[in-house]
Amino acid sequence: MVDELIEYYDRPILQQPILVVALEGWIDAGAAAATAMGALLESTDASTIARFDTDELLDHRARRPLMRLEDGHMGELAWPSIELRAATDTTGRHVLFLVGAEPDHLWGAFTTTVMEAAAELDVRMVVGLGAYPAATPHTRTAQLSITSPSEELLASFPGFVRGSVEVPAGVAASIEMAAYEQSISAVGLWAQVPHYVSGMSYPAASLALIEGITRVSGYTFESGDLASQAMATRTRLDELVGDNPQYVSMLQQLEELADTSAASPELGTLPTGDELAAELQQFLREQGTD
Repeated sequence: MVDELIEYYDRPILQQPILVVALEGWIDAGAAAATAMGALLESTDASTIARFDTDELLDHRARRPLMRLEDGHMGELAWPSIELRAATDTTGRHVLFLVGAEPDHLWGAFTTTVMEAAAELDVRMVVGLGAYPAATPHTRTAQLSITSPSEELLASFPGFVRGSVEVPAGVAASIEMAAYEQSISAVGLWAQVPHYVSGMSYPAASLALIEGITRVSGYTFESGDLASQAMATRTRLDELVGDNPQYVSMLQQLEELADTSAASPELGTLPTGDELAAELQQFLREQGTD
């Protein structure tokens, strides 16, 4: 079964690439990981070298193909995919991207297949991307949490947030554990997204993830227009929050928490993410930029 899960279109000879993993369907507040991966794929002009068998791995009732109709004529079906793509960073070093939908089935077999591909392609490091909502303000630089099966590796990367929690895992965690067991360095990078915009696009977190890849691997990538998008989002949020004294108070408390890095104080009653998201969407519609 494992051998049948992947089909290669090319088997390039690579020199110790890193493997960046961002699969759709797991925790990704602000679409930070998906947006970061999109920017990486576009800036590197990555090419597909292998595809996984989504008939075996996906539940198509949950991830239905898209049907394109033109004047009633059904032209094609676009099926969800899981792909391995190859590219180089800005200095010419090899990199692999694992992209597409997170599998619904056969996680063990999928993980084994990914690690067999990693061994064949001489992968030296696995970097998983994700994002989660946090009590953090949009007026501060997006922070990154780091996870790894290796305590030694964690200790070698200061400056990242490290926490303790028990949560359901995504398949990326399975891949990272398997990499560690095969003596391949593996880390997960998680961007913290302000809780009140976690349901909307937050490019500042995507930018932080790309910069985080550089911090842990030394590889460098272009980030497209993420910086300008982040600035535009910051401006819109500043306008929204500034019009409501309750939100101004909330923001000041979040800023104090972020600046002191102290244990979470009593923050009072905060507007929910849904409330702020709804108001922001209304604000953008009124500005004609939704």
